[in-house]
Amino acid sequence: MKKAVAKAAIEQVPSGCIIGVGTGSTANYFIDELGKIKGRLEGAVASSEATAARLKSHGINVLDLNSVDELEVYVDGADEITHNMHMIKGGGGALTREKIVAAVSRKFVCVADETKLVDILGNFPLPVEVIPMARSYVSRELVKLGGQPRLRTGFTTDNGNAILDVHGLTIMNPVELEGIINQITGVVTNGLFARRPADLLLLGTSNGVRQIKAG
Repeated sequence: MKKAVAKAAIEQVPSGCIIGVGTGSTANYFIDELGKIKGRLEGAVASSEATAARLKSHGINVLDLNSVDELEVYVDGADEITHNMHMIKGGGGALTREKIVAAVSRKFVCVADETKLVDILGNFPLPVEVIPMARSYVSRELVKLGGQPRLRTGFTTDNGNAILDVHGLTIMNPVELEGIINQITGVVTNGLFARRPADLLLLGTSNGVRQIKAG
């Protein structure tokens, strides 16, 4: 299913564009497909060091986001996604850079298999990237919101920060909660992608790839 949606996502890539590329297993399949059409690309912006390395291994030109005004399309996976195109992301730990790249992109294409489509977000623990010295304080604030934060041990983000994975949340208003958590001092960002949701979901199913559009 992941390979099928990766191939389908190639159809969303205009010729001569700079593309944003996400992080994770589904994104990796997409990068491998991109390698087959690299002559059509001007370049790519990576959401993680791992993605940058994989793009370079295919001979794809990797650009710094600061040298780019706008990206035509951003392709990335999700840990959970609703029919409203709200997502939880960050299982791979690249949520901050993913959110930045998504913000610069005109179109966000989410590629996922059917197990990721849910009615309500929160069964997958919500990742929150935090400045290390604020870890305990942020944890206490997240408990007040009804969550059970756990430090992702042995992991440091590409930005040098820690991740708290917040269990036990039933997220009825993702847009509101995204803002509330981001206002906690010491939080870099959280894995709710609701204020800037996906525009198109390519969903891998046993019957082929379904297209689900926002709205």
